[in-house]
Amino acid sequence: MFMMPIALAIIIASVQNSTYELVSNKKIPIIILNNDTGEAGKELLKHVETGGMFIPQVLASNSTIIDLQKKIDAKEALVGVIIPKTYTEEIAGKAQNVAVKALSILAVDSTENKDSISSTPLILQYHPVLQKSFIQGVNAALNSMLQIVQSKYIVRDLYSSINDSAVLPQDLEDQILHNATPINEVPVSKSKQTAIPNATQHNIPAWTIFAMFFVVISLGSSIVREKNSGSFLRLKTMPTSFSLAIIAKQITYIFITFLQAVVIFSIGKFLFPFLGLPALNIPHDIIGLILVTIICGWCATSFAICIGVFSKTQEQCNGIGAISIVLFAAIGGLLVPSFAMPDSFQTIMRFSPLYWCLEAFYGLFLEGGVLKDLIINIMPLIGIIVVLQIIAFVKMKEQQYF
Repeated sequence: MFMMPIALAIIIASVQNSTYELVSNKKIPIIILNNDTGEAGKELLKHVETGGMFIPQVLASNSTIIDLQKKIDAKEALVGVIIPKTYTEEIAGKAQNVAVKALSILAVDSTENKDSISSTPLILQYHPVLQKSFIQGVNAALNSMLQIVQSKYIVRDLYSSINDSAVLPQDLEDQILHNATPINEVPVSKSKQTAIPNATQHNIPAWTIFAMFFVVISLGSSIVREKNSGSFLRLKTMPTSFSLAIIAKQITYIFITFLQAVVIFSIGKFLFPFLGLPALNIPHDIIGLILVTIICGWCATSFAICIGVFSKTQEQCNGIGAISIVLFAAIGGLLVPSFAMPDSFQTIMRFSPLYWCLEAFYGLFLEGGVLKDLIINIMPLIGIIVVLQIIAFVKMKEQQYF
């Protein structure tokens, strides 16, 4: 109940953080087979080297596509690019064609109007282990660099035609091609003090909830064991209400789930920096965090009691309980982000109690919200708790425990 979610939080946060760094900070090794001997091929290689995303390994001029494929197969790099031998010729022809058409439109004296020139595509080869989204990111980066090279040739041709000069001044070229408006990334949150989200902020709340709901194995099995051994019948003979025993059991396990959250949050806050991971930023609304944690723990406990009451054996309880938690986690956004779910799942996911728990925690950890902002997520959780408690009560009544 404690070690499994701790291991999950550490491992998955580490893996996801490495993925974030691979996309944003770390450079991607890439093998380049340049069959072009002209200037455009050299320009493209220069942009690949200085673009900040790739670590290029340029193969020798006498290398073949087989050599590139062998290196990818050996995982020296998982991505390779083949530049066709006609790349410079085609880029220059397309640039000249665009320049001629543009000057014709501007009523500049032009006697030539070429047809569109077809392009030989670059070949992007990759190892099958790479996901489609990763390849799309590499493809987008390469397309951006190809566009820069092509734009440079078009600008040079236009400048040459207008000014009767073959050389475009470097400062003017930089102003035209490298003067893009900067983009500042700002997360939208309810608090101005909210830190930029990272892998820790996403994973620690998610696996804390997962740990809470896995009390179904312990609490559910306990109920089945007491039911089959006759402990409930002996409790009924005591001079007290049987409901008191159920309430006491719930309070005990709510405290256990709260302790799970404290342990996992502490690991994220204090241990993760020593592991090279971002530290967990604890929400400013501590009262809201405590209340949300207690409500999530109560929901997990209510679910465990409901499973335990309906199960006839411990094996049945453990199997149904564990599988149902994994399914609820899958459709609730713990395994796959809710925004990435298909449209058909956008309604189904709201039937998962883990979805509402995760939304409440994300409202604190990611959005910087306070307790009043979480009412929209807390109310469905309370409703689920009430429904589970009623179902368990009715079943116990049917089994004559009350």
